[in-house]
Amino acid sequence: AHVRAHVPAARLRGVAGDLGSESGADSFVRQVPQADILVNNLGIFEQGDFLETPDADWQRFFDINVMSGVRLTRHYLPGMVGRQWGRVVFISSESGLNIPPDMIPYGFTKAAQIAIARGIAESVPGTGVTVNSVLPGPTRTEGVMEMFEKAARESGRPAAEIAAEFVPMHRPSSLIRRLAEPEEVASMVAYLCSPQASATTGAALRVEGGLLRHPG
Repeated sequence: AHVRAHVPAARLRGVAGDLGSESGADSFVRQVPQADILVNNLGIFEQGDFLETPDADWQRFFDINVMSGVRLTRHYLPGMVGRQWGRVVFISSESGLNIPPDMIPYGFTKAAQIAIARGIAESVPGTGVTVNSVLPGPTRTEGVMEMFEKAARESGRPAAEIAAEFVPMHRPSSLIRRLAEPEEVASMVAYLCSPQASATTGAALRVEGGLLRHPG
């Protein structure tokens, strides 16, 4: 409904699939064999103790957060190169550079996405295909709000209060001093996918409210 309101003539098609598995990704690309723009946005995150995180959890994070994008990009990239135009965007995170000690498997996968995006961009020079990663900071997504609601149930405090204090307490270097809105991240992605971004490739673009102090 939101897309229809802004682009009434858009042709929309929803395809469900388990992109965290090889068979699920294969099923998806059979249903959607061609794409000019690919935004790899699938991801999970959980808090946990490094010493108590089993191998299975590390593999699950890698399969979902990393291999989903690898598989889809591997399928769609040759067609983009053949048509001399395409856009690939990996939704990474500032956590790929500023890895949270209570979310190390997540941060590891986000760092991997940055490296993969740069490497793929290097592999298709002069083709009209751009490949970039976007690094959001803490953002008011459904998943993040669910995390705050869980914390509220456990602590007996209002979720809104926990959300309001998250950035000042856990990301004190943020220059915007608040959660980003999904639309703010989406605006960067929309630019990268547009013809106006034809000279932007191999980049890791930040939408993290200035919390990362080191250049990069």
